[in-house]
Amino acid sequence: MVIMFVGVPIAFAMGLVGFFGLVSMIELDPALAMVASVTMETGLDYGLSVVPLFILMGNFVTHAGLSDELYAASNAWLGHRRGGLAMATALACGGFSAVCGSSLATAATMTKVTMPSMRKYGYADSLATGVIAAGGTLGILIPPSVILVIYGIMTQQDIGKLFAAGIIPGILGVLGYMGAVWVVTTINPELGPKAERVPMLQRFRLLKGIWGMVLLFVLVIGGIYLGVFTPTEAAGIGASGAFLFALGRKRITWKTLYVVLVESAQTTAMIFFILIGAILFSDFVNIAGMPDDLANFVETLGWPSIAVLFAILGVYLVLGAVLESLSMILLTVPIFYPIVEGLGFDLIWFGVIVVVVTEISLITPPIGLNVFVIRSVLPEVPLKTIFKGIIPFLIADVIRLALLVFVPWFVLVLPSYMP
Repeated sequence: MVIMFVGVPIAFAMGLVGFFGLVSMIELDPALAMVASVTMETGLDYGLSVVPLFILMGNFVTHAGLSDELYAASNAWLGHRRGGLAMATALACGGFSAVCGSSLATAATMTKVTMPSMRKYGYADSLATGVIAAGGTLGILIPPSVILVIYGIMTQQDIGKLFAAGIIPGILGVLGYMGAVWVVTTINPELGPKAERVPMLQRFRLLKGIWGMVLLFVLVIGGIYLGVFTPTEAAGIGASGAFLFALGRKRITWKTLYVVLVESAQTTAMIFFILIGAILFSDFVNIAGMPDDLANFVETLGWPSIAVLFAILGVYLVLGAVLESLSMILLTVPIFYPIVEGLGFDLIWFGVIVVVVTEISLITPPIGLNVFVIRSVLPEVPLKTIFKGIIPFLIADVIRLALLVFVPWFVLVLPSYMP
């Protein structure tokens, strides 16, 4: 943490601490050999090929302009209600997250798409930016999620089951945000006035613009859920389908294709650098015996399992104020998951809980990354306005988190039916 605060990128911070820690434990030559081995094995890991493919899928979808159609369709069905445009934004964020997989990209894209309409109809900036910031967090939960892929690889859990486990919590998130909008606009209708009612025939016409991506999502996630193909094969199908979708909409030129491929390569390289650093750090932590020491310490405390779990979730909330989601997962999971497993909790369930807590941290003051993404797109909106607008959605998130913690059925029911 000290090295990161100095300004060293987290990939190198974890890698340096891991390397010198290994040197202190097993001497220089074995540590160097381990660095070489980890780097090569990570780069050649077939299971990790799912990462660049889902990133490529998300970039093709983004450049195909799907966000506009999603919002237009959502707005057509909900916009005429009080707070309807904000509800439509939450719904569109959920839909876009299902094929994008990135919280920051969802927040940035939906800000550009939805803010003009909400401002046109007199929505308060606080409500408008708050629902975008909250809706954007769904990008790391609703499958396909790169964060869940990384978690599954680190904890040796079935990625398909993790994807299935994230569906209901993601839907609950969308419904919770829509409920928060309804409560806020019921208390103060001026925050979200009604928009114009769209004729029923036009509503159905607008649904035509999103059928392709709905079909692609069902194909990818449904194929994994039914065991038709593996997550890696599903990622390949998703990336190919997203390319054909963008091509069919005439949104792909040679220049756009170049941009998509470069962006995907850059993001993939960043993730792999962080992952290599995290694995080195994890190896040092395990060789040093830290998870066992922590587990023994927890036993001496005599706390009930649920109290230990809440203490761990509290650590995530604090770290979320200074770290982005992937970095936080990679830094903490090697330390915490053996403790959680030893307490008898299901690791599929814990993975979803961790991602939900990470979502909350993305919009928690004083440093919610989604807030700063929105601020970069809307520099005229003060930070205090955005944070004020986030409060109702934070409450909805806390309620959802409590529901998932105390009723694990919401997380585990879909994975339980998988072959």
